[in-house]
Amino acid sequence: QVQLVESGGGLVQAGGSLRLSCADSGDTFSSYAMGWLRQAPGKERVVVATISASGGSTRYVDSVKGRFTISRDNVKNTMGLKMNSLKPGDTAVYYCASCPTYVCYAAKEYDYWGQGSQVVVSS
Repeated sequence: QVQLVESGGGLVQAGGSLRLSCADSGDTFSSYAMGWLRQAPGKERVVVATISASGGSTRYVDSVKGRFTISRDNVKNTMGLKMNSLKPGDTAVYYCASCPTYVCYAAKEYDYWGQGSQVVVSS
């Protein structure tokens, strides 16, 4: 069974960096694609970055390309999101989630979720 636990996040000034981590206590982590999603206040939850099961393929939403990096370690059963050059518009609750297919482009396609990590970027 997939059980995702997030860590990281917090408060940072614009231009700063943060790293989010997601750990899966199950034993099938390397079998499925993963993603990071975020939900800003009053807005829908959206996909920020995706990574294939092997880690060989990654995708990013245009607004974070060149600033965020998604990664995974299938030995440690962990996934990370390194966020650089943060902007106030990046303020949101960030979620890691598992994808039951090769890749998931919409929040509704993800099946298991982490508890969420608050990221606040001050100007």
